[in-house]
Amino acid sequence: MARLLGQKLLTFLSVLLLALTQLAVATDQSRRAAKGDKYLIGVGKGDITGPVVEINFAGYASTSQVGSGLRQRIYARAFIIGEIGKPENRFVYVVLDAQSGDTAVRNGVLEGVAALGSAYSVYGQSNIALTGTHSHSGPGAFFNYLLPQITSLGFDKQSYQALVDGAVLAIKRAHESLQEGYLDVGTTKVTGANINRSLYAYLANPAAERAQYSDDVDKTLTLLRFQRASDSKNIGVLTWFPTHGTSMLGNNTHVSGDNKGVAAILFEQAVSGSSNAADGFVAGFSQANVGDTTPNVLGAYCDDGSGQMCSLETSTCADGKSQSCHGRGPAFDKVDLGVTSCFEVGRRQFAGAKALYDAFDSAAVPVVGSTVRSFHYFQDMQYYTFPLDNGTQVQTCPAALGYSFAAGTSDWPGAFDFTQADSGAPNNPLWSVVSGLLRVPSAQQVKCQQPKPVLLDVGEMSTPYAWSPNIVDIQSLRVGQFIIIVSPSEATTMAGRRWRNAVKTAASSLSLTTAEPIVVLGGPANTYAHYVATPEEYAIQRYEGASTLFGQWELPAYINLTLRGLPALSPSSSGAALPAGPSPPDNRKNSLSFITGVVQDNAPPGKKFGQCTGQPSAQYSVGATVNATFVGANPRNNLRLEGTFAAVEQLQSDGTTWKRYRDDSDWELVYTWTRTNFLLGYSEVTISWETGKWDGANGREVEKGRKYRVRYYGDYKPLIGKVTAFEGVSNEFVVA
Repeated sequence: MARLLGQKLLTFLSVLLLALTQLAVATDQSRRAAKGDKYLIGVGKGDITGPVVEINFAGYASTSQVGSGLRQRIYARAFIIGEIGKPENRFVYVVLDAQSGDTAVRNGVLEGVAALGSAYSVYGQSNIALTGTHSHSGPGAFFNYLLPQITSLGFDKQSYQALVDGAVLAIKRAHESLQEGYLDVGTTKVTGANINRSLYAYLANPAAERAQYSDDVDKTLTLLRFQRASDSKNIGVLTWFPTHGTSMLGNNTHVSGDNKGVAAILFEQAVSGSSNAADGFVAGFSQANVGDTTPNVLGAYCDDGSGQMCSLETSTCADGKSQSCHGRGPAFDKVDLGVTSCFEVGRRQFAGAKALYDAFDSAAVPVVGSTVRSFHYFQDMQYYTFPLDNGTQVQTCPAALGYSFAAGTSDWPGAFDFTQADSGAPNNPLWSVVSGLLRVPSAQQVKCQQPKPVLLDVGEMSTPYAWSPNIVDIQSLRVGQFIIIVSPSEATTMAGRRWRNAVKTAASSLSLTTAEPIVVLGGPANTYAHYVATPEEYAIQRYEGASTLFGQWELPAYINLTLRGLPALSPSSSGAALPAGPSPPDNRKNSLSFITGVVQDNAPPGKKFGQCTGQPSAQYSVGATVNATFVGANPRNNLRLEGTFAAVEQLQSDGTTWKRYRDDSDWELVYTWTRTNFLLGYSEVTISWETGKWDGANGREVEKGRKYRVRYYGDYKPLIGKVTAFEGVSNEFVVA
């Protein structure tokens, strides 16, 4: 009897185990179906913080905006997506905390990746997209063409190499992290992070077209989640949202990634150590159709004492000039250089993305279809002829900039008497003479660029080398139903909408995807080619239209060229059908440079490098700023990539051990370098810890009642001899 009961129990347990196994398999299959198809995924991050002092910033083109320190380190973030078992079918999307991706840096990255070895031969011209967050607070002097080099006094190898090395390192780390996983995509609306700074031009678009949209800028943030299959932990997110990297104003001289740099680091800090995020989590905040957006969401006002808003049409004030017209961020303060507003706009993007991320398991759409493809080719935009949708033949033009380009924008106005929406020469005829001295545009160019009045005929200027690109990258990437347009130009709101809609319609008609196509636009990328406005906006000739290099038909040309390549994204395509096109000039070796290097560093008599000459007080309340000043040396001697110039250390409970608490990747720790005697090579460094002002906003509140101290890491260069590292440390203090 006992034996019979035992056999029945054994049979029952066997049936139960089989049922549980089948249920687990069914549940796993259901879970995997909900997640979509598997891909090979990888993420990586590399430090690109170049020379933070004595180098002109890229973005505002202001000769007076020269680096004096660092507010937050800047990074390259790389995302790799590939088909499993097919290494030839993958792509790399890189987001730089920089003004843009550009030709010189991209060439360096391609060479650097190739030098990593045969395992990296699958990455190259066709499948690496190099985009920028469009921060206006990073070192410049890395561009391939002469025009953007002018304000930086030429090309700087150190600035260029920092971008290249960090991007290559990010790609290497992403490749090393490759594993099977899933992709999901979701969207959310982010408010208070952008408005349209060129509403007058936007309103020139057809009313019926504008009526299709609730906002005059895109408020949608799109998030792509990377989740590994082995344990369902998330390894990264990649987002697209349009707002200019101009929260930090044109008189700021501390390096940062602007609002998108803030958003990325807040996200990475927020998920660090969480149960659903893997170590090394990477958050990329990429630009979208950024052209006419601004983070200065309170609007543009005249700083002339009148308190009036700037002119809608021309962004000028009562004197008819644009110099006193300035956009105001959400935490406007005339004296903080946009710092508080920058953090707040970054926080708003982070908050929107994080809320979406937290709801992803129920709100996301799985990426389906195993296909991963990319295409890339070069196109010479000089007199490229193509048909519009109605059959009319039109053409693009050699690159040129209009008079309103020199007016700047309400984010930071230009100089002299240039104004936006200027359809002719400015009031001062001297500028017509200056423009003609550089080059008088040909009659063909003048006709082609109409109604733009040509100020700088940069596309036809090649002395001592090319001033601006005529050859641009045409590139798109695809994984499943998710398609990324990679734009060399800053697309305005409506330009981006038209471009995305055209690609979505064409992808559907070509049956590229089994699911409804999801299309995003990222840039400025690969070769910085200024702006792309709609033909209607071009006719208004505000800043964006005047900066649309290749004439009024540039946007339709970009759409035409993208659609030409779209069949290369089909599952049956090998990607080899498109000719490579003409290569752009590589000006890295012949670029001019008038940027002087570091000659020498010396400590004043009776002092030594790293000596703390300005000690912090013994105690501070949370919210106060702690300052410590040291005998310094030029930080260009050693960029300390993957390291730090500054740190706050916290005394541990054993009373003897100090642990790093903050470093210069944190927004609240600010490094400032000041030259005190140029001839003798004296300088000082002030490290400021802004306690409590930012920490509570990102969930990292300062621990009260603990002892802290400030540490400085430097390197000095003697007149004769090698660069030598040193450190300095302050007295301890308490934050109560």
